Amino acid sequence: MSTNSSIQPVSPESELLSNTTCQLEEDLSISFSIIFMTVGILSNSLAIAILMKAYQRFRQKYKSSFLLLASALVITDFFGHLINGTIAVFVYASDKDWIYFDKSNILCSIFGICMVFSGLCPLFLGSLMAIERCIGVTKPIFHSTKITTKHVKMMLSGVCFFAVFVALLPILGHRDYKIQASRTWCFYKTDEIKDWEDRFYLLLFAFLGLLALGISFVCNAITGISLLKVKFRSQQHRQGRSHHFEMVIQLLGIMCVSCICWSPFLVTMASIGMNIQDFKDSCERTLFTLRMATWNQILDPWVYILLRKAVLRNLYVCTRRCCGVHVISLHVWELSSIKNSLKVAAISDLPVTEKVTQQTST
Repeated sequence: MSTNSSIQPVSPESELLSNTTCQLEEDLSISFSIIFMTVGILSNSLAIAILMKAYQRFRQKYKSSFLLLASALVITDFFGHLINGTIAVFVYASDKDWIYFDKSNILCSIFGICMVFSGLCPLFLGSLMAIERCIGVTKPIFHSTKITTKHVKMMLSGVCFFAVFVALLPILGHRDYKIQASRTWCFYKTDEIKDWEDRFYLLLFAFLGLLALGISFVCNAITGISLLKVKFRSQQHRQGRSHHFEMVIQLLGIMCVSCICWSPFLVTMASIGMNIQDFKDSCERTLFTLRMATWNQILDPWVYILLRKAVLRNLYVCTRRCCGVHVISLHVWELSSIKNSLKVAAISDLPVTEKVTQQTST
C-alpha cells in the first residue's frame, strides 16, 4: 500500500506551487499584511482627498495636468493596497492552502496580475509626471498651448492600458502565474526557470521598471537644472516660478521613494531572470525586497501630504524662528496666475530689441 501511494501522479494543482519554501514567522507576517494594508489605505485616502481638493481649487492649466497625474498615481496605489492586501490576508486566514481554495488557479492569476499592474503603473505615472514637468519648465509656451487636459487624459489612459497589457501577457501566452515559495503571493515563475518565455517576463518587468526610474531621474535633473539657471540668471518674476519649485520638490520626493523601494526588487527579478542568482538561495531576500516595494505605495501619498506648499512654508517659518532669524515676507511661495507665467515665458523667447521695448513700455 505504501508502494501504491509513492507512485501516485502529482495533481495538476500542485504544479502551480513553488518547489521551494520560505521559513516565515506566521504571526509576524499576518500582522505585517494587516498593518500595511490599513496604513496604506488610510494614507492614500488622505492624499486623494487633498489632491482632489487642490484640483478643484486650482483650475489653471499648468497645475491641473500635474494634479490629474498625481491623483491617478495615488488612486492606483490605493486600489493596489486594497486588492492585494485583501487577497494576502485571505491567504493567511486560509492557512495558505492554495490547493484547497484555488484549485483552478483563478485567484492566483488575479493576484499576479494585480501585483504586476500595481507595480509598473505607479512607476510609469511617476515618469510621465516627470516628463510633463520637464516640458512645462523648459518649453512653457508649448506646454500651455499644445498639452491640454484632454491630451494628459489620453496619455494617462495609454499608460494604464500598457501596464494592463504587460500584466496580462502570461495569460495571453497561456502561462499561469505561480504561487511563490512563501505561499503568500503570486508572480511570474521564479524558480527552476528553463523556458525562455518565463525568463522574458521577469526581464521585461525589471527592464520596464528600471527604465521608468531612469526616465524620471533624467527629466527631474533637467527640470531642476533649468529652474536653478533661471533663478541665478535673474531675480525678476520669482513669483511665476513658485509653483514649479513646489511640484519639482514633490517629484524629487516621489523619485527618491521609488528608487529606494523598487530598485532592490527590480534588480532581484532581473538577477533571477538572467540566472545570476538562484531563487532557492534568495527566497527570504526576495520577500524582503517585495516588502520594501510595498513601502512605496505607503510613502507615495505622504510625499503629497508633507511636501505641500503650506507645510513647507510653515516648516520654513519654524526653522527660521528656531535659528533666531527674522522672518521675512515669503512672497516666493505666493501662487501667481497663468497669465504672469505666460508673459514671462513670452518675454524670454523674444529678441533683445523687443524685450527692451516691452520693458520700457511697462
